[in-house]
Amino acid sequence: MMMPPLHGHTVEAWTCILLVAALAVTGEVLTAGAMRRIGDLDIIRDQRGLSGAIGAVLRSPMFVVGGVCMAVNFFALLFTLSVVDVSLAAPATASFTYIGNAFAAKFFLRENVDRRRWLSAIFVVAGVILLAH
Repeated sequence: MMMPPLHGHTVEAWTCILLVAALAVTGEVLTAGAMRRIGDLDIIRDQRGLSGAIGAVLRSPMFVVGGVCMAVNFFALLFTLSVVDVSLAAPATASFTYIGNAFAAKFFLRENVDRRRWLSAIFVVAGVILLAH
């Protein structure tokens, strides 16, 4: 049985969009954090070989959970694109992911997010609001 398309103003459509963005942000932050903990893969590869570098990544629980989040994100995006208009779903998920990454980079990864990035995030929010109406 095929689901009818969800239009942009429904709670279900925005729930799908926000879930996709949340999974993307979570996956990206976890994998970035894991890679910072693991260190430079070129150095690890020089010391332990290619299999040692791959093993270091795959033994990181943070990396594995991040990868699982990204895989689930992919299937959530496929579902969302099947029930939400692509003209809304694609830019909205990308926009929320961009905004979420800026916040996550600042507060979880302790990155320096400058004024220019915050200003661009505000413009992204304005674009999503314009797109939704």
